[in-house]
Amino acid sequence: MSLCPDLPRPGFSFDNCKRNAALESRGYKSKGFVKTGTTIVGVCYKDGVVLGADSRATGGNIVADKFCDKLHKMSNKIFCAGAGTASDCDKVTEMIRGQIALLELNSGRDVRVASVVRIIKQYLYRYQGHIGCALIIGGYDATGCHLHSIAPHGSSMELPYLTMGSGSLAATAVLESRWKPDLDLEATKKLVRDATAAGILNDLGSGSSVNMVVLTKKGNETFYPYDIVCAKGVRSGLYDFPSGTTKVLRTKVIPYEIEKVEVRGASEEDEPMDI
Repeated sequence: MSLCPDLPRPGFSFDNCKRNAALESRGYKSKGFVKTGTTIVGVCYKDGVVLGADSRATGGNIVADKFCDKLHKMSNKIFCAGAGTASDCDKVTEMIRGQIALLELNSGRDVRVASVVRIIKQYLYRYQGHIGCALIIGGYDATGCHLHSIAPHGSSMELPYLTMGSGSLAATAVLESRWKPDLDLEATKKLVRDATAAGILNDLGSGSSVNMVVLTKKGNETFYPYDIVCAKGVRSGLYDFPSGTTKVLRTKVIPYEIEKVEVRGASEEDEPMDI
């Protein structure tokens, strides 16, 4: 009790709700939440790591890109699957990839997965979650295969299978029911595909195709796409109407005169234009 004289009250705390209500009464509007949509999956098997991700990028309720690449190459045997804000994931992984390349040149050997995780988590921790970048890092190094997840505020954990994003709840159900310690490559690829497809089919922010990368001792093998889950449907009817289907009630022609403009070449007296 001398070390902790004031124990927290049991139950839920609504102090922030009261604070937000007081700020709104003074004219300060609270910022709304940001909805992101992604399903990324990583699974370790006996010879390496398999990463999978969907390919839909959304802006609110609009599908901005149907073929968004969410699997970022960090080195020859290390890849990173990103969820959250697309621009943050792209720029953070691009910046860290440059640091990793310099590290490999200076040391003369391949970088380890733990080093990549340490560099990224230290960078994200500085911004306390304001960079919307949730990552799953998988790879193969001198100590074997590894799979880590990094939250936007910098915390990380290492597990044999991981999933992140708004479709992670559906993907987790598939992983927990079917994962085994010593899966072979084909079974692992099928598991990653089904887990990612579960997120695609049960989450509006995830969609299109399943992209996949296999990381082993020999290097990486990418599958873009591995499977198209939400293929575009075929129109059931014909929408080409012949000319004259719509009746023309009246026609009016307005003549439009084009003004003649004289065009001349530049002379020595003309001043150059500033840019």
